[in-house]
Amino acid sequence: MKLKYLFPFFIAILALMTSCDDEETMTLLDEVQVSSSYVSIPVAGGSTSITLTTQDSWTAEKVLIMKNDSVVKDSISWLTLSSTTGNAGESELTFTAPSAIDGRIAEVLVKSGGVSQRINIIQGLAQISEATVAEAKAAPDGKTLRISGEVTSISNTLYGNWYLTDETGELYIYGTLDEKGGTKNFLSHGLEVGDEVTIEGPKSSYNGSPQMVNVLVMEIRKSLIKVDSVANEMLPIEGGEFTAFLSVKGQGVSVDIPEDAKSWLSISSIQSAGESAVVKFKVDANNGGDRGTTLTFRTTDGTKFYSTETTLSQKGAIIDATIAEFIAAEVDNTQYRLTGAITSISNATYGNLYISDFSGETYVYGIQDFTQKGLKEGDIITIVGKRAEYKGTPQVGSAVLESVIPVSSATIAEVLIKPDDASTYYKVTGEITSITSETYGNLILKDGDSQIVVYGCYPGYGATGDFRKGLIAAKGLKVGDTLTVIAPKITFGTTIELSPSFYFSHVSAD
Repeated sequence: MKLKYLFPFFIAILALMTSCDDEETMTLLDEVQVSSSYVSIPVAGGSTSITLTTQDSWTAEKVLIMKNDSVVKDSISWLTLSSTTGNAGESELTFTAPSAIDGRIAEVLVKSGGVSQRINIIQGLAQISEATVAEAKAAPDGKTLRISGEVTSISNTLYGNWYLTDETGELYIYGTLDEKGGTKNFLSHGLEVGDEVTIEGPKSSYNGSPQMVNVLVMEIRKSLIKVDSVANEMLPIEGGEFTAFLSVKGQGVSVDIPEDAKSWLSISSIQSAGESAVVKFKVDANNGGDRGTTLTFRTTDGTKFYSTETTLSQKGAIIDATIAEFIAAEVDNTQYRLTGAITSISNATYGNLYISDFSGETYVYGIQDFTQKGLKEGDIITIVGKRAEYKGTPQVGSAVLESVIPVSSATIAEVLIKPDDASTYYKVTGEITSITSETYGNLILKDGDSQIVVYGCYPGYGATGDFRKGLIAAKGLKVGDTLTVIAPKITFGTTIELSPSFYFSHVSAD
């Protein structure tokens, strides 16, 4: 065991103990002052109070303050605050905790006048206890634990967020310190999926889910199998061969292919020579959307198994779909191409908006590089994205803009003098003065002294065949209503028309 890793814990505990003995120390900030920034509560339970002096109203909340200075709200259910808000002036804040089996720690953040004051809470003396994953999940927040297990997944290689698994379950590790107790240096450990590791750190919870926070790595036992490199990590639509090159110090190699990938992925060969192995896979052509999977390779030393992982991805076909067809599809990685008009923009920074065609409307959760596109309501756009969902509501995820037909707002008088151009669209508003065809939506719009024929007003962009019919009845349009349509301007004989047009919005005359 590397005993030097224990020093940061001892130093932290000593700092807490020293500060708790000096109750007269005042932490000074202009906006918020506390009589002590360290609070000690007996292991047997009880209460301890400090005095706050603020120039403005204040709030207090139990938090998890990460080593990268990010703040996460934390339940810390064992700690009770006498108040979470207060007015300017002097206030007493009391911290209460029931009895504890052994030591635990917590943090409280007091905010006032735009600044924050951290208050460290310690109950008893924190002791390091060995635990399984299951025991760690059941342990009280703030308890310092030592856990051993296998690295089964790594989600962040900067701060060191990953999953540790033993025979009792899986636990999320949120933040990993380096040998000197520093952050943002996870790669210095050289940890890989499949390695066995022993860690120490405080137990915490986030939204009710147990986790370990800012842990120290005590010991690493490297896996007997490792993926050195791969060939063709991203396969084309046509499929092909995927190859994994392995280092293997165990006895043989086995491969796990997830069930949902077995229909299109298979092993074509496994070749071993010394401590090296090459595994080749056959990947079928892809007629659906983008897809991928995680492959697990295993070996054994005769007593236990070791594993490592790699991923492969394959490009998929893009499915042209109406919005109604998109909404009816399953949530997955299939790519869909949708075309319609922007009906509203809810976030102009990220491009959260609604798009509609003749078949319906759906929400688009952001368009890549939206602020650079100059898009506005009414524009006809073509996007490619995945069928996603939020709280049961369909939406387009990971959307990329393919093309746009700009739509300019114009009065009827302005449109009348525009040149004919079937590729230039205008958004035009006027009062319905006559409806000549309820089936196809032929009508006349008037704005001031100007009027124009709308020859065919369809339910939305892209309508063909019978989908062009029925707008008047569906929207309950009538003479006197104010209607906004989007259409190009053409001249048929001597008649100037908006044709073909599609519905954007209306205001009833009632």
